[in-house]
Amino acid sequence: MPTYARTVTSTTAATSRGLRGGAAIAVAMGIMNIATYGYTVAAAHLIGRVPFGAFSALMGVLLVVSVVSLGLQATGARRISADPDQVKTIERNVLEVAYRVAIVLGLLLLALAPVLNWVLQLESLATAALVAVAAVPLTVMGGQAGVLQGERRWEPLAFVYLSQGLGRVVLGTGFMVVWQTEFAAMLGVAIGCWVPAVVGYVALRRPRAANDTPVEGHPRTDILNEVAGSSQALLAFFALSNADILLARAVLDADVAGLYAGGLILVKAILFLPQFVVVIAFPAMSTKDAGRSTLVKALAVSAVLGACGLAATLTLPDLALVFVGGSDFAGIKDKLWLFAIVGTLLSMLQLLLYSALAQRQGRAVLMIWTTLVALLALSVTVHSVTSLVTLVCVLDTVLLVGLTITAWRAQPTSPTSSVTKDATTPERSEADAAQ
Repeated sequence: MPTYARTVTSTTAATSRGLRGGAAIAVAMGIMNIATYGYTVAAAHLIGRVPFGAFSALMGVLLVVSVVSLGLQATGARRISADPDQVKTIERNVLEVAYRVAIVLGLLLLALAPVLNWVLQLESLATAALVAVAAVPLTVMGGQAGVLQGERRWEPLAFVYLSQGLGRVVLGTGFMVVWQTEFAAMLGVAIGCWVPAVVGYVALRRPRAANDTPVEGHPRTDILNEVAGSSQALLAFFALSNADILLARAVLDADVAGLYAGGLILVKAILFLPQFVVVIAFPAMSTKDAGRSTLVKALAVSAVLGACGLAATLTLPDLALVFVGGSDFAGIKDKLWLFAIVGTLLSMLQLLLYSALAQRQGRAVLMIWTTLVALLALSVTVHSVTSLVTLVCVLDTVLLVGLTITAWRAQPTSPTSSVTKDATTPERSEADAAQ
């Protein structure tokens, strides 16, 4: 077959694989997010207000802990995408680091269980200890997901995400029906976290090609240092995206702060809507010859999805109000479009952060921390829901411009297209996936 014909065939096959993989990830992450939201709503209805408050606090702790898992995933995916010839070595070392970090983190959280029990006023040491039980598989799953993402094995990765959302719903709902306590709700989360770890373990057990032998490189110490840096960067984003609700509690009346919290439900929904874009684009942004086109396309998709959410909020405000909590939150009905803008900005900021992680740009993380400090400093000017959400919009917009300029300057002007990259790298992963 002529070289040109082979190239066209390869590109067509790569495009088909990319579309199937993107669709699988989008559907799986959509179901995962819906399941997570549904589980939260079910917990609120089944266990009551006071236990739900304790459960929400524990989930907040687990959210902070999850930055380690996300750091492992980003590190594994970036290294495999940037150096596909060493995929076996990277996989082995990333998974070893994941297991070791998971054990240390689990033991640390177990030792801190009495502190959590006291600070969160749980009156149940066993409930506090469940954070450690959940953290271990959650951390391991981060390493597994990073390997699958870096090798562009979208279907197995989709099953990992799918099981992450459905595991807690199936198990946890049953527990809460029997025991209406925060322990039951947290037990469902803890056991549910083991399901995707098992799925990831099975997905990575496929046989290797005979010539796929480990080579020197990517030492575990370097991987651990990168995980720490990536986790710190993701922690900065989490802090920025969640600081406003803490500020609302601090500077606004309790009733007004409650209204603001309702608006944040819409923010989170729009933030998570294009999450699959980050998963698909990150490996392409991590390659050695990555260029601007992948980032521009990913930002465009996120912006379009956010615009759809904004349009729906403006044209169907009554439906949007039902989504955030119903008539009790009617006071923010005419302000929901502002929350939709915040969600869109955060989704694009998240994408730019991952672009910075892909290219190892430390300046972007510093800019996020600086924006957080500015938000805290300017919170003294806040006196209403409108003023707080407007302040967040302005600061996020400034940060978006800054991160975009930084990313644009760091990217080469003539990138290899992501479609061609999928057709050529990593060939070893494609062969492994077929076995």
